[in-house]
Amino acid sequence: MSKSAADFEPEFITRLKEIFEERIVFNRVLGLKVDAVAPDGVSGHIAMRHDLIGHYSHERLHGGVISAGLDAMGGLAVMAAIGARHMDEPPTQRLVRFGKLSTIDLRIDYLRPGIGEHFELRAQVMRLGSRVASTRMELLDAGGKLLSTGSGAYIVS
Repeated sequence: MSKSAADFEPEFITRLKEIFEERIVFNRVLGLKVDAVAPDGVSGHIAMRHDLIGHYSHERLHGGVISAGLDAMGGLAVMAAIGARHMDEPPTQRLVRFGKLSTIDLRIDYLRPGIGEHFELRAQVMRLGSRVASTRMELLDAGGKLLSTGSGAYIVS
């Protein structure tokens, strides 16, 4: 992420985080938190909890949590890209643009088991068209080791 969050108004960042972390209820269930929002990418994290375990004997993060987390971060990256495209509009008007955002395709590659106390998620938009956006996402462990990758397509209009 080469641009800083300062490219967006504080109101935009605050409201976007509130939508993402609180109003999208499933993100709250996952414990998904936003760390950075920039026009060219986003990052966040999930702290491991007992109720996110997918394999009881290895205490691995459930694959569904990984998939849902990467999908959510891809959507957040699209929100940031749309926000950056329409900087001529007030923050509240740009936030309304996310009402039609929806996943239309998702691919997840599980490279290593999700073992650890903390996981970082990153996403960036590869292409933002007038109707569809394409993204790439990553899930890393606390040491920065790549655990899973994803690509997604999102309807934006």
